[in-house]
Amino acid sequence: MSVWIGIDLGTQSVRALAVTGDGTVLGTGSRPLTSHRDGPRHEQDPEQWWRELAAATREALRGVPAGERVEGVAVDATSGTILLTDPSGRALTPALMYDDRRAGAERANEAGAAVWERLGYRRMQPNWGLPKLLWLLPGAPAGARLAHQSDFVNRRLVGREVATDLSNALKTGVDLIGERWPMEVFDALGVPAGMLPDVVRPGARLGEVCAAAAGETGLPEGTPVIAGTTDGCAAQLGAGAQRAGSWNSVLGTTLVLKGVTKELIHDPLGVVYSHRAPDGSWLPGGASSTGAGVLTRDLPGRDLDALSTQATARYGPQPGRAPVVTYPLVSRGERFPFAAPDAESFTLGEPADDVERYAAILLGAAFVERLCFDYLDLLGAPVDGEIILTGGATRSAYWTQLRADVLERPVTLRENAEPALGMAVLAGGDPVRMIRTRAVVEPSGAGLGEAYVRFVTELERRGWLDPEAATHARERTTA
Repeated sequence: MSVWIGIDLGTQSVRALAVTGDGTVLGTGSRPLTSHRDGPRHEQDPEQWWRELAAATREALRGVPAGERVEGVAVDATSGTILLTDPSGRALTPALMYDDRRAGAERANEAGAAVWERLGYRRMQPNWGLPKLLWLLPGAPAGARLAHQSDFVNRRLVGREVATDLSNALKTGVDLIGERWPMEVFDALGVPAGMLPDVVRPGARLGEVCAAAAGETGLPEGTPVIAGTTDGCAAQLGAGAQRAGSWNSVLGTTLVLKGVTKELIHDPLGVVYSHRAPDGSWLPGGASSTGAGVLTRDLPGRDLDALSTQATARYGPQPGRAPVVTYPLVSRGERFPFAAPDAESFTLGEPADDVERYAAILLGAAFVERLCFDYLDLLGAPVDGEIILTGGATRSAYWTQLRADVLERPVTLRENAEPALGMAVLAGGDPVRMIRTRAVVEPSGAGLGEAYVRFVTELERRGWLDPEAATHARERTTA
């Protein structure tokens, strides 16, 4: 029996899975991580990453029977997290995490405007990797090297300098089309070429587990170490959204949508941007500020499972019959499917009680999800493939049925779609066998077009949704 190890190096914890070729999880391990936050500052200790990764991996391997062969290991990490190291790989700075916003993006956007436009995301944000690198640069000693979160631990695994992957390097400014650093931009910004690691696609072989790392992690010496991805792309791989036109919709606190296209999608509004897939195709997506986080904010202390049961009893097999809809914005400002920094949550209609308030939030989130697909269709992205739902919202049968009804499409639920599984697949496992389907939910035929159009029109009326996008959504609904 062959075994693959997938490691998800996140913000709050590191999780390792030992997975067989047919998707059986033989062992798991998890260890917490500690953050240091102060206003816009968010840092972690890179040495803690390695200690807890080694401990989680040892724990996962305890479930692997003696004599089974570990065929590969891959690590995903948070997008936009960087640090500086010395030439030996020792951390020179704390890690600036994915949401650390102390840097400014003006210089990066001025120097790289033409490249960022060509890559489809138009502008960098202050929390992206390149602005952080420029923020660290003035105090960097000679010989300092840039490392992304995954680079730091991959170097420990291999025991020597390793390349970074295109996925984690996206927010540091890598040219995803040329698959290289755009040195004309970095020269203009004063970033030495020697500070930058080599770049490879996710899935490329970085080296083998060295003797020292084998002793700390329990991984057999010589195990192939495979270049990973960001955590979002890892979750997409774990969900099995790998064919052009297929999409993974992750609905938890907020909504994240990621898909697969053969060609790079250009978004004039800059709310959709693309990673590069291991096979050279593209992984477009976007992150909304709407989602289940509104439930705990607007219904504090309520038993959400009980509300789901009551909503099911009231609205029956067609949950979209709820007459009220809420735009469930978790915080001020929207990012996808439109950019509106002043957007705020609103409700169309007056909820009679908490059951109706609950149903209105779920319906609004489903409408935003539908609008995301309508906007992607407007950009020319294929949206006719499998739609795979993951995230905490899939625990609600009521919500899952509602989403299928709003999308007017079957939706697929997986048995396991966590990022660590995606890394086991990337490490060399067979996705057809390793990724298992739990259920396919068919739409009930509920007529929700009129309510959806009313919602879209309200977003346009408030000046947040672009008229062209609104018109396209209405046309797709009435077609």
